[in-house]
Amino acid sequence: MAQMHARSTTITGDPRSVEEAVAHVRDDAMPTLERVDGCVGLSMLVDRGTGRCIVTTSWRDEAAMRASEAHVRASAERTAAILGGRPELEQWEIAAMHRVDEAQGSWSRVTWLRTAPDAVGRAVDAVRLSLMPKLDDLPGFCSVSAMVRRADGLTVAAVSYDSREQLDRAAEGAREFREEFAPSMGIETVATAELEVAIAHLRVPETL
Repeated sequence: MAQMHARSTTITGDPRSVEEAVAHVRDDAMPTLERVDGCVGLSMLVDRGTGRCIVTTSWRDEAAMRASEAHVRASAERTAAILGGRPELEQWEIAAMHRVDEAQGSWSRVTWLRTAPDAVGRAVDAVRLSLMPKLDDLPGFCSVSAMVRRADGLTVAAVSYDSREQLDRAAEGAREFREEFAPSMGIETVATAELEVAIAHLRVPETL
């Protein structure tokens, strides 16, 4: 099976326009993009307080992702116009996905990690070996994913939960991973964010 890829579009704009942007992505952008050859699905994370939105599309393989660039960029520009921000597009390899049944989650904690480019596998292993075994037992846990940009030494891990309350309850474990376990493996935490899951249709198959 070909390695799946993803393209993320990050836009920070007017918080008052987030709901309109979600409606546009759900009703217009997603149906259009899902007709593009190789598109598997789409998700959207939002911070209604800051106006930050992250739209991620999943692709059958790297070739399909690259061939779709014009379609995705046009969609990103329309979403950015609604929000009043500028889109930042990034390409990723989907390294890991684990979910509980068909649970989608309503909140997600996203953590960006950096290592040396030749040690990206170490960050993915940290997610697999440290995070994944513990998450299944947490109340409200829905899914965990890891995407990488090997050339840049970047990994982004997203863990979703049924509710904001359950996400908050898991905060200590997330802190331990960022501040204790990851540094012990030579992994730097670049940033973290807690975001509402506005659309959950990425449709990436289980990798474990």
